[in-house]
Amino acid sequence: MRLGYHSITWGGVTGAAGGVTSVKDLVYRVPGDMHRALREISAAGYRGVEMFDGNVREFAEFADDDAASLPRLLDETGLSLVGVYTGANFVYPDILADELHRVRRAAEAAARFGAGQLVVGGGAPRADGIAEGDHDRLGQALDTVDGIAAEHGLSACYHPHLGTIGQSPEQVEAVFERSSIGFCPDTAHLAAGGGDPAAMIRRYRDRIRHVHLKDLGADGATFLPLGRGELDLDGVLAAVADSGYDDWLVVELDSYDGDPAEAARISRAWLDGALDRAGLTVTTS
Repeated sequence: MRLGYHSITWGGVTGAAGGVTSVKDLVYRVPGDMHRALREISAAGYRGVEMFDGNVREFAEFADDDAASLPRLLDETGLSLVGVYTGANFVYPDILADELHRVRRAAEAAARFGAGQLVVGGGAPRADGIAEGDHDRLGQALDTVDGIAAEHGLSACYHPHLGTIGQSPEQVEAVFERSSIGFCPDTAHLAAGGGDPAAMIRRYRDRIRHVHLKDLGADGATFLPLGRGELDLDGVLAAVADSGYDDWLVVELDSYDGDPAEAARISRAWLDGALDRAGLTVTTS
């Protein structure tokens, strides 16, 4: 196993304002300092970082040999860019071409900077509920995303997420019945959506391409550093081990009421003991 951390904790997620009027320009981004984030992720003992498409595209404005470039920052910190996260509505035919344009740009940036995974969320819930055919449209779009990723030498995986039509276990099943895209289980989102993360990892073991870890508070809504919540994360790691997956485990904590570097250290310390208990070996390469 290799351990990574998502830069989201250094400011949370925002959307690009231009997306209000231009769907093709809507990206996820963290408003915090990404140079600080990567340095603190490295100092906490992680060897990889996952970033949002908007932040990676901001780095794409620099030449690779520029002092402010992402390759220079990755070299300085000893981190690998593990994956790039993007997403879309995927259920509205009139805007799908522009959304896929955006996904393609994310894939181009991910490939340029050496990422292996294109992590994808989405599937819009409509104001009046899920329309007939929405899961069909989502599944077809995700298969197209899978193809875009492959064109750029990437693996694509779907991240079930609260607030989408891929939230509950039944909805996740509906997505995977209609698409062959890989699976990125997120422990807290799966649990908050009513699922058992370990059971879902076992059920879709052949699809797992990437893993997001975070803990969940007793209220079922608060995301926490590993070991600080109510999830059976030892059981999750056992399920990951049983699945045969042996790649990046990425801690992805949406927010933290305190120093984000502290949150990264808390989760890293928990992982040291938990991985030993699960019989999993960590590589530093």
